[in-house]
Amino acid sequence: MAREAAPERRRQILDAAVRVFARQGFHSTRVADIAEEADVAYGLVYHYFSSKENLLNDLFQERWSLLLEAIGEADQSPATPREKLAVAAGFIIDSYRYDPELMKVIIVDVTRAADSFGRTHLEQINSAYTLIAKIVAEGQAEGVFRDDIDPRFASMTFYGAIEQLLSGWIFGLIPATDRDLDEARGLVVRTICEGLEKR
Repeated sequence: MAREAAPERRRQILDAAVRVFARQGFHSTRVADIAEEADVAYGLVYHYFSSKENLLNDLFQERWSLLLEAIGEADQSPATPREKLAVAAGFIIDSYRYDPELMKVIIVDVTRAADSFGRTHLEQINSAYTLIAKIVAEGQAEGVFRDDIDPRFASMTFYGAIEQLLSGWIFGLIPATDRDLDEARGLVVRTICEGLEKR
């Protein structure tokens, strides 16, 4: 019985951490705040996690590994390079749609914190850039993407565009209705693949 409860209790603490980090910010959060939000004893948090950094690490690892898996599966599919980019964009946008608090934590406290917490995850973040660059390079080899743009630069631009969209939604700078989220997926891919220049 205790073994069955352990994963659920751990999940309960992780979910509480997301809510507190999103509300207060990682640096302003104490382990006691997470314990109170999860409605568990203070010491129980430390039973599952050595620190709040460990909690944030696990939250990031879970979501980022799913992103890498989604891009990897798309890359192995018979889809076109453009369709593969749409899968990646769609996964990230849907992650915001279904768990905006978690995405706020990842954007604000991990990917934008390259001088602190984010630095410990640069290898994993770089893995996602590399996968997108590979898809761009494949499109160039097939003659569907122009070959005068470095794939790595295109990848960074792709992620930069999506990160700015997420930031706009997170901070309420742009509308985030279901329609806006649905349109964003296509617009990001169209902007990256076609550019702004009139053909």
